[in-house]
Amino acid sequence: MSQATLEDDELFDEAASEMREDVEASLAEARGALPEADAIWDVEADNTLGVLNALKGALDVGDAEDHLRDAKKWFAMGRKADAFEDADDLEEDIAEVEALLDQIVDANEQVGELTATIPELRGALEDAESEAADEEADEEEEEEEEEEEEEEE
Repeated sequence: MSQATLEDDELFDEAASEMREDVEASLAEARGALPEADAIWDVEADNTLGVLNALKGALDVGDAEDHLRDAKKWFAMGRKADAFEDADDLEEDIAEVEALLDQIVDANEQVGELTATIPELRGALEDAESEAADEEADEEEEEEEEEEEEEEE
């Protein structure tokens, strides 16, 4: 083997090692950017809407999506170049972070829908209560009028 080939192999091995480190670092950053479990569990608010808004904020994934994208990009490049001796563990880690991220994003969307729905529901319930109270008052008034008419007869 020529000296150039040995140097190329060493450079490739070094690049492959750095690429693996980049994937692992991006995955660690993605995990670090995910919300903490306590942040979505312990919420303080005065009402339901406040709880939902706090939860929606706690479910923000921040830069996790960007870091995961970087990890997937470096992984795809390394795999295509056949730079990894054992890529299964990286692939599993990427899939795990991606599934968790998807779950958080889905939860965030559901909370967002509830956040929009709760004030509308409250308004509808208040209207229904008001209508029921008005109907009850009308019925009481009719009963009083009937009693007065009976007394006059």
